[in-house]
Amino acid sequence: MFLDDFMKENFPSLQLRQPLFYNWKNAIRFELGVVELRDYERDSLYLENVYNRAVTIFKALHSNNGDIFVVANVSDYGYGITPKHKINIFSKYVKKKSVLSKLTQTTIPYVYPEDDDEGDCKTHRFTLRCKPSDIKFQSMIRAICNQDIGVRPTIPHEIYFININSKTIFSVYDDRGCDLVGSCVDSIRNIYKEYNDWILDYDRNEIDKIFR
Repeated sequence: MFLDDFMKENFPSLQLRQPLFYNWKNAIRFELGVVELRDYERDSLYLENVYNRAVTIFKALHSNNGDIFVVANVSDYGYGITPKHKINIFSKYVKKKSVLSKLTQTTIPYVYPEDDDEGDCKTHRFTLRCKPSDIKFQSMIRAICNQDIGVRPTIPHEIYFININSKTIFSVYDDRGCDLVGSCVDSIRNIYKEYNDWILDYDRNEIDKIFR
């Protein structure tokens, strides 16, 4: 199954762009970085807590032998994207280079047209179909969390982990939090129960209504 077919069948009308939480009815927003602990020094308690929460949720969602799409949205502001970008995003985080043979790239209209007054921008979407056991997901997730805080390594692009079997989409937007959406409520109900304490308080009332 191709990504576009999967999305049309399971998430009709949902675009892969931020914020997922506010654009799909069956959704949870988790807090990763606890404000009271905020400290961007490498190896700080704050960052270790961010990494631990993000990786824990990923593991709870994905079995090693399940099927996933890893999707990267790379913004092109009119300067062009070279093949090097594709290599940089994925090559460090696959366990075997042969997995990269499944990597595809398409160029689509900019996913944030409201921010593109001149019409010069595009989005390059890289999609890798693989299994969680094919990628170094812990390192990849840490790099995603690092994107806005001056800590390396970093992945400064939107990354979406799409579980083909359970029909869920998981995305860390930065060190502050992550979004989880499901094709139906039951696909994410167990995660809601297990990690309820990590739900972002700002959106908790709306999230609780979904699971009543």
